[in-house]
Amino acid sequence: MPTIKYDILIDAPIEYVFDLTRDVDVHMQTTANTGEQAIAGVTHGLMEKGDTVTWKAKHLGVKQTLTAKIIEMNRPYYFKDIMIKGAFHSFTHTHEFIETDQGTLMKDVFQYQSPLGFIGVLADQLFLEKYMQRFIERRAIELKKIAEMR
Repeated sequence: MPTIKYDILIDAPIEYVFDLTRDVDVHMQTTANTGEQAIAGVTHGLMEKGDTVTWKAKHLGVKQTLTAKIIEMNRPYYFKDIMIKGAFHSFTHTHEFIETDQGTLMKDVFQYQSPLGFIGVLADQLFLEKYMQRFIERRAIELKKIAEMR
């Protein structure tokens, strides 16, 4: 199961970064390159524990939908979401926030399992893991830009 980790320091208060990260509208803004749109569940504003959102987007040239649910939350330090329906066999995305003297350290850990057994493992090795790493990094960088403009 591939695990993608990405840390970024954001010069903004922890509560603000935490809220930006779980804001559906901000998510759509930070993933504009894939055209992500919230089409069901929470479609605007802040998500809370137990909330779901269904995303429609284009990844790797393929239109797809994916439903995620926030299963754990400890504001403003941590939340975890999982895929409950979508193209992956499964995924878990952990978001951790640590207050520092320089702002907020945001830590993403994204674990996923591709579908299709051996073919999925091969896809991970050839392109999918790199694609997902870039996706997580780009979103974090865009989030940092928004947070630091306040």
